[in-house]
Amino acid sequence: MHAGDHMMADAAAMRRALELATRGPAKGINPRVGCVILSAHGEVLAEGWHRGAGTAHAEVDALSKLAPGDAEGATAVVTLEPCNHTGRTGPCAVALIDAGVARVVYAVADPGDHSSGGADRLREAGIEVTDGVLADEAEAFLDDWLFAARHRRPRVTVKWASSLDGRAAASDGSSQWITGPAARADVHRRRAAADAIAVGTGTVFADDPSLTARAPGGEFFDAQPVPVVFGRRPVPSDAAITRHPHAPIFFEGADLAQDLRELQRRGIRSLFVEGGPTLAGAFLAAGLVDELLVYLAPVLLGGPRLAISDLGITTIADARRFDLAAVERLGDDLLVVAHPRPTEGN
Repeated sequence: MHAGDHMMADAAAMRRALELATRGPAKGINPRVGCVILSAHGEVLAEGWHRGAGTAHAEVDALSKLAPGDAEGATAVVTLEPCNHTGRTGPCAVALIDAGVARVVYAVADPGDHSSGGADRLREAGIEVTDGVLADEAEAFLDDWLFAARHRRPRVTVKWASSLDGRAAASDGSSQWITGPAARADVHRRRAAADAIAVGTGTVFADDPSLTARAPGGEFFDAQPVPVVFGRRPVPSDAAITRHPHAPIFFEGADLAQDLRELQRRGIRSLFVEGGPTLAGAFLAAGLVDELLVYLAPVLLGGPRLAISDLGITTIADARRFDLAAVERLGDDLLVVAHPRPTEGN
């Protein structure tokens, strides 16, 4: 095939590989990966995808459908750089070399410490490697997994609901409900989309939250975030979170960066920090926040109960500055979505 034909065939096969990848599980420790094996003339010989932890990776799944020798001189088109490490399964780079593949095309480099380097290994074996085919589509498709793999932590969203004057509760501690039903429904939808949801022990004692994601009628969404509790106080055995569909994860919270690394190791890619002011303040002070969701109610409360704890900022020049990503009206309330400016060291 000519170079131009190669490019068209590569892109078409990559589009199919991305389609195959969607069949894998969307959550957990492993990425969704698809693979298409093309003959030297561009015909599809086999297809494969990764079905989850402990099962064959996409390349091996595709190769398993071919008789020995059938992949000699073939092109393997795969959405993620073939891995170079031996976990529960052997390195895919070696499987492709052993199968006699002549060319490997992939979309996105593997960011893993232990699994990267597959492309170099393939090149050393004399295989032609092309990368970056449909990279934008693959990046978007693998967005949350790539973020967690590159940063060694989940993507962190911090949410609070407050009055116009920045109070999360009245001076007696009562806080339900500052915002209206449309804002609360929005929160529950976002909870369902997150892998995990976090609160501090202060919130557990004050509000006894269930940390489930529910539709306005009260029924549970199919997807439920894993509850995570930060703090040193033991949670009462009859706390609502003990009845959550997922077993809660507990951290003392002394080293949030370390705790987030542990969550990423457990396959948690996104963390929704629900409260309260101490936990939100701790994440912000540590520079571990990727997104703020602030639900603003048109009420005034006054008093001491601010939405976040002291950040140690004493002068305006040190203010943490964010970029507004969106402002939405939800019933009578406003949702402000903001992202930290890159200069904030995030």
